[in-house]
Amino acid sequence: MTALVIHGHFYQPPRENPWTGEVERELGAEPYHDWNERIHAECYGPNAFAHIVTPTGIIEHTVNNYAQISFNFGPTLLSWLERHHPTTYERIREADKISAAKFNGHGNAIAQAYNHAILPLCNDRDRLTQVLWGIADFRYRFGREPEALWLPETACNDETLEVLIKQGLRFVILAPGQARAYKLPGETEWHPLPNGEIDTSRAYRYSHRDGSGRSIAIFFYNGPLARAIAFEKTLVSSQALVGHFKQAAIGGGSLVHAATDGETYGHHFKFGDLCLAHALLLEAPEAGFTITNYGQYLDRNPAEIEVAINNGLEGEGTAWSCAHGVGRWIRNCGCAGEIGWSQQWRGPLRSALNYLRDQAALEFESLGSEIFSSPWTTRNDYIELILDHGRSREEFLRRHRKRELSPADEACALTLLEIQRNSMLMFTSCGWFFAEVSGIEALQVMKYAARVIELMDELGMPSPRARFLEILAEAKSNLPEMGTGADVYLRYAEPPVSPAPSVAEREATLS
Repeated sequence: MTALVIHGHFYQPPRENPWTGEVERELGAEPYHDWNERIHAECYGPNAFAHIVTPTGIIEHTVNNYAQISFNFGPTLLSWLERHHPTTYERIREADKISAAKFNGHGNAIAQAYNHAILPLCNDRDRLTQVLWGIADFRYRFGREPEALWLPETACNDETLEVLIKQGLRFVILAPGQARAYKLPGETEWHPLPNGEIDTSRAYRYSHRDGSGRSIAIFFYNGPLARAIAFEKTLVSSQALVGHFKQAAIGGGSLVHAATDGETYGHHFKFGDLCLAHALLLEAPEAGFTITNYGQYLDRNPAEIEVAINNGLEGEGTAWSCAHGVGRWIRNCGCAGEIGWSQQWRGPLRSALNYLRDQAALEFESLGSEIFSSPWTTRNDYIELILDHGRSREEFLRRHRKRELSPADEACALTLLEIQRNSMLMFTSCGWFFAEVSGIEALQVMKYAARVIELMDELGMPSPRARFLEILAEAKSNLPEMGTGADVYLRYAEPPVSPAPSVAEREATLS
């Protein structure tokens, strides 16, 4: 029997207005209010209740697809589902419990870096916080420790893997092109892998560069199978899907596996959820496949072959959706866009946000060191309050304070932490993924930047706004009427004329 693992990466960027906490109407999502609602109707909900029907139309089975596949959900998406579609949310959590009982304690769910920032492009401090917040969110929702963490866009370099190793994670999923070389047990010679031509039917061991012997397992998914599912209309029938499973199994090996966006199953391809349910519940087992997940597979097939990864241009990393390393999130790499358009704006947008992040960090350290015993430890722990609005703010601050705090000090402390939360959200990857600096995704990260600047102003910090706009003005729109990134920011991202609620007022409405 060949092990079969299908991984779904379910994710949407955070869409909430930073001042209200609510998702505003998004015109492209009609007839739904916004894209979260539309994709829930087409994918997240249907995969929780996939119907297998008889030829006469009678429902024979209702399948929770999440109990059949390996999966991760973006933490910010799970937060939205918890509030707006609790039945789907509970089916997702239930699927992890069902799979853990079935697969010797290994649940199907894995964690994800918190708000889908490109981790190799983060500074060391932010990379760690993204991982810690993702782990904490997983623990809060699934009631256990994660075995793995999904790297947004599978973006990876050595520094990123070493953060995962330090946090005790067991495995990670990467694209085959991210493998650089392998070394067999007992050998000293590395064997190069041109074009990522690695055998994907096994797990590999990546060792920390410090020589400590610490390691993490890497699963490089089957590229042709993943492409067939995501782009080649394989989901038109379950027979076609299982046919691709069989093709992938030719030549032996103990594992066939693929990773794609979870939205493939129902949103990108209508009825993809039903195809997946039929294939995994009925036809794949009949064809000789054992449905499992990565955790159980590793128990039975430990990673023994050593692997080295491709670190990309100047070590900045590689990813699954860009042939230019992580160029899609930092420069005009040529991916995406209309003919004749340029994505030159990506660099200035990132530079502007990096500048704002760094200025906010300096002020956080300066003022935060007067309030917190350890400002950055406090930021890492702030996820506790983000996840549980009923949790005592006073108790949290007592635990992290440097001295007795007045009510004004407490308000200042929470505002400092909100500045940092919005600083993290500024780097959500979708802000760079598409073609245009005035798109809703780039505009959303600019809104988080506007919130950072506003909160810094509230605390009387030196304003970074002028220099931020100077850098952003270098981002040229492909639409003449939009001007530059600075024009887009001033027109659409800055807060409304009426005063936004303070952090304390916002906390009161969420409690």
